[in-house]
Amino acid sequence: MDHSAHHTEASAHEHASHAGHVPDAGHAHHAEHVHADGGTTWSMAAKATLHCLTGCAIGEILGMVIGTALAWGNAPTMVLAIALAFFFGYSFTLYAVRKAGLGWKAAIKVALAADTVSIAVMEAVDNGIIALIPDAMDAHLSEGLFWYALLGGFVIAFLITTPVNKWMIGRGKGHAVVHAYH
Repeated sequence: MDHSAHHTEASAHEHASHAGHVPDAGHAHHAEHVHADGGTTWSMAAKATLHCLTGCAIGEILGMVIGTALAWGNAPTMVLAIALAFFFGYSFTLYAVRKAGLGWKAAIKVALAADTVSIAVMEAVDNGIIALIPDAMDAHLSEGLFWYALLGGFVIAFLITTPVNKWMIGRGKGHAVVHAYH
């Protein structure tokens, strides 16, 4: 009787129960991102941040476009944009870990552990930048100011969130939890 499917499922559950645990250096695909002194590389942190930024950008842009197109006020538009940024950010991770064989409950735990801090920092910085740029919150979709403020906020958020992700991954937190499923 072939038990390989059961072993894979059991391994996935074992990994899920140790959320936050970084696999040992024997996993070659993890070792390439770690310096000899045990620190996480900037490349690893940048990739994790880009993963987060992709989901955040999709949600943020969609929320801003919807809110602006419906002539909503600044506060409801920003709330929608932030909610969609979290939704899409988590969705990307959920898709990846579900594809790797995790059940919904374990996948949700992994996504929350992997992405919450990264998305929160990214959204705080991005929305803070937009709020600080004069007239950006009142700009329309057809205006350059709308897009420059939004995209500029993403760039600054990436630059600030990357060191946060590097620190977290180096301690077995954040995106480090997802790497057990790659």
